[in-house]
Amino acid sequence: MQTASTGPLIVSANGRYLIKKNGEEFFWLADTAWELLHKLNREEAIYYLTDRSFKKFNVIQAVILAELDGLRQPNFQGDLPLYNLNPETPNESYFLHVDWVIRQAAELGLYMALLPTWGDKVNKKYNWAKGPVIFNQENAAKYGRWLGDRYRGCNTIIWILGGDRNPDAADIQIWNAMARGIASAYPPGQKALMTFHPQPFEGGSSSQWFHKEEWLDFNMLQTGHGRDTAVYASIIRDYGLMPVKPVLDGEPTYEAHGISFNHLENGYSTDLDVRKMAYWDVFAGAFGHTYGCHSVWQFYDGKSQGVNHPLYCWQEALHLSGAEQMKWLKKLMESRPMLNRVPDCSLIIDPNPEGPDYKMALRDLDNRYAMIYTPTGKPFKLNTHNFLGHQIKFSWFNPKDGTMTNPVFADRKPGLFFRPPNEDSDWVLVVDGVDE
Repeated sequence: MQTASTGPLIVSANGRYLIKKNGEEFFWLADTAWELLHKLNREEAIYYLTDRSFKKFNVIQAVILAELDGLRQPNFQGDLPLYNLNPETPNESYFLHVDWVIRQAAELGLYMALLPTWGDKVNKKYNWAKGPVIFNQENAAKYGRWLGDRYRGCNTIIWILGGDRNPDAADIQIWNAMARGIASAYPPGQKALMTFHPQPFEGGSSSQWFHKEEWLDFNMLQTGHGRDTAVYASIIRDYGLMPVKPVLDGEPTYEAHGISFNHLENGYSTDLDVRKMAYWDVFAGAFGHTYGCHSVWQFYDGKSQGVNHPLYCWQEALHLSGAEQMKWLKKLMESRPMLNRVPDCSLIIDPNPEGPDYKMALRDLDNRYAMIYTPTGKPFKLNTHNFLGHQIKFSWFNPKDGTMTNPVFADRKPGLFFRPPNEDSDWVLVVDGVDE
């Protein structure tokens, strides 16, 4: 299943990023395809995976025991994942299809971030959950071990526990049992990367319950589907925790999602909404970003009942502007060395109150470069005094199309005023110190 563009991922030595085992930097750019393994036939799956690979995504987040009645509604082959709703009796035919999707993804250079189950199979605490609840500590450990035994030879899998649930005390033990079951199948020297996908309530991060668990390799947030949510604050909180672990927003605002579940009053999220979440997240210290589209995660086909009023069929929604624009974020983040990068809003001299105009900054630890994101194109003053060399070089990067203005040189000093090319959208200022 391994290809030249994939291979094992590990946590970097500084605990901030994921890298490939050969030391190559890795910027996580994922798509939420929760129902991929449950709803799509093989032709549709290839179409979806090919599109995401073409758009430079490198991780696909999908669920084995799916949310939308995944235990009682069969996949396209007519297979259910379990016999008699029993995690100890998985259906080989169903999992052969899961194997096939993993292989197709790997051939396209895509990692699979797999949820062993959606959270409603552990706890139906939310009123939209279908369940049924089937897990306890004992069978969760056995199911985890079975998954680990099956997939430990695959270098393109990351495990995501949880599935849209914030656990209570009993659930914590079930998730720990499942995670340890998976981990127990891997031989010495080989580790299964794992995290946990929560709800946005009560802090909305895996760190609240599992930060110090040995199996949790990086923290995952869910920040919800509102507009102008201060996602950077959640990233910064987890970035500062000890022990140091990478952090990622695994479910932010989805494109074409009803804002605050009230599309009639507040409309649907736009490409700007999803860009803003992405740049705020990454500039605050996230090691990558997960994009999502409301029609795509559920693979709405225009025939079956959609969840929360999807606007498009999934094939059309694949080509929405926000999805197209995520590759420009990846391109920008990969344009400079990543592992020495830190968030630093102290570079911005002007007042910078939280809100829709909030600007985020990052820099290289050695002050070789910095990037500043202004979500509404407002001008600002920047402290360039500590940059390498006597001069700086700066350009404006357009997140909508990936273009960069011609570079301009200036003497570095404590305060320089920068005005984006226009104030009708978001921009990134890219500053490089000029070697003497």
